[in-house]
Amino acid sequence: MEQQSWWETIKVEGGELLDSVKRIIHEGNVRRIIIKQEDRVVAEFPLTVGVVGTVVAPLLAAIGALAALLTSCTVMVERVEIRKPESPPEPPTDQTVP
Repeated sequence: MEQQSWWETIKVEGGELLDSVKRIIHEGNVRRIIIKQEDRVVAEFPLTVGVVGTVVAPLLAAIGALAALLTSCTVMVERVEIRKPESPPEPPTDQTVP
C-alpha cells in the first residue's frame, strides 16, 4: 500500500480551537496535529489510525485547556491517504466463435 501525506493549515480563535480539532479528528485520516501561536509550537499531538473514544478524551481535555489560554492560533494538520496499488489490467479473453 502506498501512503501520501499533506499538510492543511487552519487559523482559529481560542474559542474555536476545541471545536475545530474535534471536527478534524472526526473527519479522519489525520496523522498529526500541531497547534502554533505565531511562530511558536504550543502543542503537538501524534494520532494513529483508529484513535477513538477514551484515547481521544485526554487529547481533547488538553486542547480545551489550551483554548482557554490562547487567543488566536494556527492548527496544522498532517493528513494521510492510503492508496492500494492499481492492479494490472485483466488479459483479454479469447472469444472465438467456432
